[in-house]
Amino acid sequence: MATVPTQASRRGGDRVRSLLAPLGVAALSASVVTFVGLVDPNEPGHYPTCPFLWITGLYCPGCGTLRGIHALAQLDVPAALGLNPLMVLTVPFLLFWWGRWTLRSWQGRPVRTTLAHPAVIWGFLALVIVFWVVRNLPFGEFLAP
Repeated sequence: MATVPTQASRRGGDRVRSLLAPLGVAALSASVVTFVGLVDPNEPGHYPTCPFLWITGLYCPGCGTLRGIHALAQLDVPAALGLNPLMVLTVPFLLFWWGRWTLRSWQGRPVRTTLAHPAVIWGFLALVIVFWVVRNLPFGEFLAP
């Protein structure tokens, strides 16, 4: 019968292996932010046009995210908020969940199989849909990138 190693009995190699996934996500994320920070999305021809915007002429919830990430990489938070406030407000939550995942992995505790309670996920989905609709209405122009 296999035994589950306790926190005290875990070796250094086990801890390092348990951190491979969170550190891989961090490395990939840092690479993307670095690339977008260096290759300006405001310059034409560097990135494709949003397909939803191109087809419909309306902004999707993600429109402005590349330019927002570029602004954040340049430490220009006000510009990023002007491009996609939903993305900027989501970043701290993603960092919190990533940190929690990393800590649980380091401690050898089971990693959650769900990101959050279903009510939180449904609430966020509702927020995204409201943001999507409002940024395309005349009174929500301030949310457009």
